[in-house]
Amino acid sequence: MRSKTESYLGFAKRAGKLTLGINGTAAAKKVYLLVADEGASDNSKKEIQKLRSRFSCPIVWVGDLGSMAGKEGCRLAAVRDRQLAEAILREHPEAAAEVRP
Repeated sequence: MRSKTESYLGFAKRAGKLTLGINGTAAAKKVYLLVADEGASDNSKKEIQKLRSRFSCPIVWVGDLGSMAGKEGCRLAAVRDRQLAEAILREHPEAAAEVRP
């Protein structure tokens, strides 16, 4: 059974509002939410934190992002749609508690 987070990521992907990967996210103009894999390497986690600071957005840490996003080995997804980002945050209140400007 798919989780709501996985469904929302699928909606964002079909709408063209999901960017996959650290390099792709770094090239994005506006990001409302970062969804990161808990199994990312330490260096990847550092890069993800830098991107979080750059975009001033929360991070949701999930168990298996690769299968959720439909791309194995993917460690970061950037949601570029405000409503979908808010819907995912409702499923992860711990991330929504992060400070947002």
